[in-house]
Amino acid sequence: MTATLPSAEPRPATTRSSSTGASSTRTYEIKTYGCQMNVHDSERLAGLLEDAGYARAGEQTQADVVVFNTCAVRENADDRLYGNLGHLRPTKIKTPGMQIAVGGCLAQKDRETIVRRAPWVDVVFGTHNIGSLPVLLERARIEQEAQVEIAESLERFPSTLPTRRESPYAAWVSISVGCNNTCTFCIVPSLRGKETDRRPGEILAEIEMLVADGVQEVTLLGQNVNAYGVEFGDRSAFAKLLRSCGEIDGLRRVRFTSPHPKDFTDEVIAAMAGTPNVMPSLHMPLQSGSDRVLKAMRRSYRSERYLGIIDRVRAAMPEAAITTDIIVGFPGETEEDFQGTLDVTRASRFAGAYTFQYSIRPGTPAATMPDQVPKAVVQERYERLVALVEEVSWAENKRQVGRSVEVMFADGEGRKDAATSRMSGRAADNRLVHVSVPEDPDLRPRPGDVADVEITYAAPHHLTADAGLSNLRRTRGGDAWAARQAQPASTARPTVTLGMPTLGLPPVSDLRIPSCSSDPL
Repeated sequence: MTATLPSAEPRPATTRSSSTGASSTRTYEIKTYGCQMNVHDSERLAGLLEDAGYARAGEQTQADVVVFNTCAVRENADDRLYGNLGHLRPTKIKTPGMQIAVGGCLAQKDRETIVRRAPWVDVVFGTHNIGSLPVLLERARIEQEAQVEIAESLERFPSTLPTRRESPYAAWVSISVGCNNTCTFCIVPSLRGKETDRRPGEILAEIEMLVADGVQEVTLLGQNVNAYGVEFGDRSAFAKLLRSCGEIDGLRRVRFTSPHPKDFTDEVIAAMAGTPNVMPSLHMPLQSGSDRVLKAMRRSYRSERYLGIIDRVRAAMPEAAITTDIIVGFPGETEEDFQGTLDVTRASRFAGAYTFQYSIRPGTPAATMPDQVPKAVVQERYERLVALVEEVSWAENKRQVGRSVEVMFADGEGRKDAATSRMSGRAADNRLVHVSVPEDPDLRPRPGDVADVEITYAAPHHLTADAGLSNLRRTRGGDAWAARQAQPASTARPTVTLGMPTLGLPPVSDLRIPSCSSDPL
């Protein structure tokens, strides 16, 4: 459904005081729920709003516009949204001109239901038309009524939109949106649509632009990231893209999430192992170690294939850290099925796992399956799985003690850093490392800088390095972070950059994508 309202460009986002005649910039706040795709979409929403003249609201300040970027994966996602909208209603009533917008997957799914249940909402927009937000806010102000605009398909690839990057040294880069899989527990394909792939030249041009601005780590994003190329019929496209990232000067680290085991080829493994700036870390969802449950989930691989991929990854990159997603209590899961998950978890030697208790996602096939597992049984199995994951990840982390690793320091990674005189960051394999650093500011790393450290202690979820730094490298990413801190508080905003346009880019055949001939799985 798309609102049939006249087209209008958003006017400058300002309000005027009736007593003084002075105008002030309208402010915004974005509340984000869900996956990395939603986090990156929120960066785009922030970029759109700032490009239209809004400014981010300060701490403890009520924003003029509050945007909820929602997720529909969890059973209670709508309760959470309506609870938050209810809490905000009194503030809106007593704050003239305040606006509330709801976007994301839940907005795509529920459409007019949101306005019916929360009539104080001003704008509802979907996953396919986030670029409409500034215009819809302006229309709502002019018309004094809610604007609902839900596009049924992607209007333009969202990476062409202005983006307010949260980090000056690390960035998300979308290579595809949507998903062609039909997992019975997942509602994402019906909300994000079929997979749409960006042209490789556009992706590489965006990365080069980011690197020129100081970014030195990128994470390639896709609902099914390693299926990249399916839209233009190139099964080797993802491996080629990884190799091309290796040719970008100044790009230190490349990661990607989340791949699907069915699309994980030996060619991708070879590209990871053969491209120095592609990091030896892999997050590959397992979901279940039971072949019977995997079939019911419509996951088109079985436990033997999954373990085979892990074996080949470790053969090519012995230092690789592998993490995963696991669902406990899928409908019909027996104790034998759950034991299969425990067996695969132990055999995989995961460095970490995101573990979930199955919850009904309305609108998915699994929601109406028979043999829903009782909550008490799910809880007991979940606790056993968490205990095993911690045992396995702790054993894997203990292997790191005594090793020297390169850490890229980051803002906000360590909640206790101030109290412990440490700074935190990520090793190449993406393990979290808390590092003792000198008190002298001139000798301390900045977020974005890198240094070599020796691991002195291991816990299930992090490593500690208390033996000091060596080979501290001041980086362009650290410079970018320092430049942002040097800005006055009123102007210290991340750069809003425009995504790369499609016009004028070279054809696919002209791009720096090497040929790979490894046989797929």
